[in-house]
Amino acid sequence: MKLLLANHSSYPRIGGTRELQQLRRTIAAWERKEANDETLHAAQNALVHAAIKEQEEAGLDVLTDGLIRWYDPISHLAGKMDGIEISGLLRFFDTNSYFRQPVAKAEIQAKNGLTVSEFEFATTATQKPVKAVLTGPYTLARHTIAEHAPYKEIGPLTHAYAEVLAKEISALAARGCQIIQLDEPAILKHRADFPVLQRAVQFLSRHKGKAMLSLAVYFGDPQPLYERLQELPIDMLALDFTYNPKLVERVVALGAQKPLALGLVDGRNTRLEDAAKLAHLIDRILLRVKGEFCHLQPSCGLEYLPRDRAAAKLKLLQQVRAHLKGSK
Repeated sequence: MKLLLANHSSYPRIGGTRELQQLRRTIAAWERKEANDETLHAAQNALVHAAIKEQEEAGLDVLTDGLIRWYDPISHLAGKMDGIEISGLLRFFDTNSYFRQPVAKAEIQAKNGLTVSEFEFATTATQKPVKAVLTGPYTLARHTIAEHAPYKEIGPLTHAYAEVLAKEISALAARGCQIIQLDEPAILKHRADFPVLQRAVQFLSRHKGKAMLSLAVYFGDPQPLYERLQELPIDMLALDFTYNPKLVERVVALGAQKPLALGLVDGRNTRLEDAAKLAHLIDRILLRVKGEFCHLQPSCGLEYLPRDRAAAKLKLLQQVRAHLKGSK
């Protein structure tokens, strides 16, 4: 079985050099109205190029644009939709980052594209496949204040977001995107809502065209939902293995009916894992997975780490694969 190395999603937006701090300075100037949109976009473009270059240098097979343009995983998408107003800041799960909370004031509808232009720009910076990342409809709904009466229940609100995301998925697939990752960390905190997530994923899967649809869960233990996640109409399941060391045994015992993205490298801890030990775990998992390939990627986005440690985590993926090949 082929093991491909991938970035999960985000990458740090600042670094130790003046060039890697340019975006932060430009955003501050833009917020003071001392820089225009063109200057901001130029700074974003430069950092996307830098993030892609570092992923290539780490030997990754599947890249992302680092979500460099995203203020946060919630408002970056919801804020581009009609019917939504953006409110105050809240902590994003148990991280040290924050998101601007959407308020559903009226019917949610697509305004313009959400991420297609970002994906297209990233593809001009590399010859390698670029994975598109979208925050899933259930996680968006869980972080939204519903003032519009029809959205008071989580189901209708989730479906409203799904209808907008379905158009985005179709557009990404039409532009040649090979892998679309749907991030749904919120379901691990609200497992009773799984039928809501299931209906949304079933709806979205009908719009993916030739693209591979991956579902990513993180910031929690996926073991209680592992079997049910396997049943979803997705092409890949991305799992965070850092919350429960017994998850490896669960996967080995039950197997996997579809490719897995193995989040065995902790995207929130600066400590580097032992490459040989991870290779041993992966060897056991791969024997139980149906399909021709799996991905090895961080457990979550890398924006929570200093840039040098994020780069080291990506290089670690290559070391793990080298150990795996050396053991054959």
